[in-house]
Amino acid sequence: MKLWIDTSAVARAQALFGLPPLERLRRSAAKASEGAQVVLSGPGASPAGWRGAEVDADAAPLGARLRRALAGGRGLVAIDGANVIDPRLIAFLLRSARPAVAARGEGAARAVALRLEPAQAEAIPADAADLGAVADALLAAGRIAPVDEQAFPAYVDKLRRSLPYWLHVVADGATRKRLERQMFWENYKGSTDLLTRWVYPPIVWPLVLLCTRLRIHPNVVTLVSIAFTIAAVPLFARGDWVAGFLCAYAMSVLDSVDGKVARLTLTDSKIGNVLDHGIDQVHPPFWYFAWAWGLGARTPADPLYQAALWLIFFYFADRIVLAIAKRRLGFALHAATRLDGRVRSWIARRNITMTIMAFALLLGQGPAGFWIVTAWQGLTFGWHAARTIWLGFISRSARPEA
Repeated sequence: MKLWIDTSAVARAQALFGLPPLERLRRSAAKASEGAQVVLSGPGASPAGWRGAEVDADAAPLGARLRRALAGGRGLVAIDGANVIDPRLIAFLLRSARPAVAARGEGAARAVALRLEPAQAEAIPADAADLGAVADALLAAGRIAPVDEQAFPAYVDKLRRSLPYWLHVVADGATRKRLERQMFWENYKGSTDLLTRWVYPPIVWPLVLLCTRLRIHPNVVTLVSIAFTIAAVPLFARGDWVAGFLCAYAMSVLDSVDGKVARLTLTDSKIGNVLDHGIDQVHPPFWYFAWAWGLGARTPADPLYQAALWLIFFYFADRIVLAIAKRRLGFALHAATRLDGRVRSWIARRNITMTIMAFALLLGQGPAGFWIVTAWQGLTFGWHAARTIWLGFISRSARPEA
């Protein structure tokens, strides 16, 4: 299977999040087209920056070039190099067993991607100027059908939500700004806590733009986040609450920034995922114990010391239950039903527990806040255990929510 890319309009297209269209496409294809032969076709086609790509720099109309590519006897996926295309769509079309057309937008904003077979070559107008004209001709002749949206794998595990494929024309600066904002919001998880969803975005958005414009790698953001995470522990332990929570909230904000930058610039990596998710899983118990220590709990006989042990136990038990749920369901528990997604907004997760603790300290009620956090973590564990038993072992009918 070939991945055939028309480069005719690449020079006129806008860079999205600092990535030129062809570079974004190269990164998208790297994730989605293992084993596919890449062909860059049209004026402006160059092998620079795309190792192993075949180059057809002919200035002939797109239709003639596409017919010639199909004459080689192999099927192909044809896309416009000036468009922004979902890597999932590239992979879906490459795996498709039959011809199909994927399209988004209307008029000049219409973007098209095609899965074609050699037998369709004679139905393609040789003078077709773009893939939209090719799609219209094949649809009128009954030689192709639209992509079956129901068959497209829309659920994104990392985002705990279903997201239809996207395909965009980015012809001007106004469109670029609109799409950047749209894609930013589309990369928020379907279920997340109240702070991440409603409080942080006005801070995260300019930081994401800054990182993409300056080409700061998301792993650098993650490392800075880890530094704040570690710095918060001794600050909490000695009762330096203002500095400790400044570090904690800085870490929390950056935890939203690195993932957005990685997904929007297609620079996510295995090491980045390990660093990001690893620190998310490991650091809360250290913070919790540091809170108790900072509140004066020094010996196992101290009630707050014991509360810290229970809090840490509930935390790890909750993580284990959520892992079991994901294994049984095949997706995150919070994506199972609308109820589970809504509950995710305020259950005992880092952003919620540290906000409870911060408000308690602000009111001069640190020990009471710690007991509330412990009880809230215990209730969260109980809720998740009950939902896991019901959805994973009894009803077994859960499906990921859109």
